[in-house]
Amino acid sequence: MKWRDLRRSSNVEDRRAAGGARGSGPRLPVRSGIGLVVLLVLAFLLGGPELVLNLLTGTEAPYESESPRDSQATAPEGSGTDEGRAFVSAMLGSTEDVWSAIFRADGSEYEQPVLVLFQDSVQSACGSASAATGPFYCPADRKLYIDLGFFRELARMGGPGDFAQAYVIGHEVGHHVQTLVGLADDVRTAQARSGDQVTANRLQVAMELQADCYAGVWAHHANRMQDHALLEPGDVEEGLAAAAAIGDDRLQRSAGRRISPESFTHGSSAERQRWLQTGLETGDPDACDTFRRR
Repeated sequence: MKWRDLRRSSNVEDRRAAGGARGSGPRLPVRSGIGLVVLLVLAFLLGGPELVLNLLTGTEAPYESESPRDSQATAPEGSGTDEGRAFVSAMLGSTEDVWSAIFRADGSEYEQPVLVLFQDSVQSACGSASAATGPFYCPADRKLYIDLGFFRELARMGGPGDFAQAYVIGHEVGHHVQTLVGLADDVRTAQARSGDQVTANRLQVAMELQADCYAGVWAHHANRMQDHALLEPGDVEEGLAAAAAIGDDRLQRSAGRRISPESFTHGSSAERQRWLQTGLETGDPDACDTFRRR
């Protein structure tokens, strides 16, 4: 990606030097964002199928991610101008420009989220979380939370490259868009009223796939807003590989379990790729109606 000339967002809050209190506060609900799938994939890679099954059944199992200090994506702790921060600031700034234009064309105003960089653990309005949670969006404070060490793990799972990382940010911003337009609240209400876990899972999958599609919508427009193309050869393939790497079917297969679509919470690898591609090709948020077109 040719990202270095992009405007940097001022909405980046760097808490890496501060760290976080481990185990304090309520556990973070990780249904929003790619957090749950990432947690299970990392558990499989680092703890094996037994740890995955413990997580799936709600059994507590300790997990500590590698320190971001060991990741090539992150500069020394406390640096305000490191490569990792520069990249996420540029990506967030690009999402601000794209979604502001889309909202403005629709006669409304885009409320910019804050992206919080943390290391090891963090406290949000949704509770406390560790790096093992993966990147997540908290609707209660309308902030995105990312431990940059996650990008190294994403590469290990089969999603290397800068556009794979940009896709993650675009996906979490997609959840912010869902919150702004009221869709996230509607889905949570429908899930609570259903009283049916299969229905609740189906609605959650639609939410996640739509966020994938919104990530593609952002990239579509960002690629056309510069003097030169943002995306380089191979970038789209990087994003699609990352989407496939965190598909529910691949996760279940890797854990040695039978593929169980009724238990999916984020969608299959093929679905995640298809909806990211839909957003990339159309650039149209209206094309991202995953609730009717799955």
